[in-house]
Amino acid sequence: MTTASTTVASEATASPTTRWGQLLAGIVCMVMIANLQYGWTLFVDPIDQAHHWGTAAIQVAFSVFIATETWLVPIEGWFVDRFGPRVVVAFGGILVAFAWAIDSVASSLSVLYIAAAISGVGAGAVYGTCVGNALKWFPDRRGLTAGLTAAGFGAGAAATVVPIRDVILAFGYQSAFLWFGLGQGLVVLLLSRLLRAPERGEAPKPAIRLTQALHDSTPIEVLKSPIFWLLYLMFVLVSGSGLMATAQIAPIAKDFHLSDQEVTIMFITATVLSAALVVDNILNGLARPFFGWISDIIGRENTMAIVFTLGGLAYWGLGAFGHGPYMFILMAGLIFFTWGEIFSLFPATCTDTYGTRYATTNAGLLYTAKGTSAWLVPLASLLKDYTGHWSYVFAIATIMNFVVAALALFVLKPMRRRALLRP
Repeated sequence: MTTASTTVASEATASPTTRWGQLLAGIVCMVMIANLQYGWTLFVDPIDQAHHWGTAAIQVAFSVFIATETWLVPIEGWFVDRFGPRVVVAFGGILVAFAWAIDSVASSLSVLYIAAAISGVGAGAVYGTCVGNALKWFPDRRGLTAGLTAAGFGAGAAATVVPIRDVILAFGYQSAFLWFGLGQGLVVLLLSRLLRAPERGEAPKPAIRLTQALHDSTPIEVLKSPIFWLLYLMFVLVSGSGLMATAQIAPIAKDFHLSDQEVTIMFITATVLSAALVVDNILNGLARPFFGWISDIIGRENTMAIVFTLGGLAYWGLGAFGHGPYMFILMAGLIFFTWGEIFSLFPATCTDTYGTRYATTNAGLLYTAKGTSAWLVPLASLLKDYTGHWSYVFAIATIMNFVVAALALFVLKPMRRRALLRP
């Protein structure tokens, strides 16, 4: 792999308005699909109360969603790289609306799983396309803009988790599925008309601080690269622990006897669960552009080592100190702040390493690691049910994050340096 550091950035043909307009449209699309993942925890207990299927069985739907959201992204990315983002995002918007409409009438686990699969395909079409589009339009600010786009997905649910919970309490979870699903899908469908890929010469040169690949690796070449599989393993470990927190935060709060306790934060009174969900989604969203921006300055691997070490401490802290309402909110927030950035750091690292031409497909291949990690979520429920508490789950998540921090600094960094400087 031959690479060089860019020393002079040429002017982009596209105006700043065009580039940032594309970014903004992608971010709003991501906001519209955020509840499919980050609002899911609100539906778990109401579904169980209505049908008595059991938390572990219901959480299989979450794993199905994550799997289909991620494993098909490389195929969707192939269509985007060849035919542009517009049609793929429109297709995704239609599917997510249809899936939540099915959820609103699901009377069996099999139907719930089918709806989860459909919503996953739709969400993946939107997610992979919007992140790939940001990577192509902003090679000069790849970490920051991938982070901003991913932040729409991470923080997008913050504004709606309380309304969704209110609708569930007042009208039932079925109404929340139906009306929020239709509204979100319609917005995505409309915004898809604005999206397009940059023409040759419209995007600027890559960031001057970071060594970039001059060769655009094809997906087949990427799959043959040891660096890709190391990134994949790291992604699985961090994503697995983060998805466990995403899917289980409501059950954890319930088991800690905190769900309905009231807290006051900045003169606003809310239940611990509602406050935690808002704080979690905001911090999850902020982490993506923040650490993406940091990685543009100090390097991807150095940033990974710092943030995943903090993540390990956060999981340990939730188990050790999270039984009080304010410490629960603080520790849960720190968990979300230290895992959401994988969706900016890993795509940026992948594109730095393998080039821009096939960026959507290659980043999509790496994104399938999220689907692999999703199957750890029901296992966490089973482990908790077997032991009667969450301590072992938190301990395993802590160790996984510490391992990834060490791999980033002591294995990934020297491997990428050797590969990128190879003549």
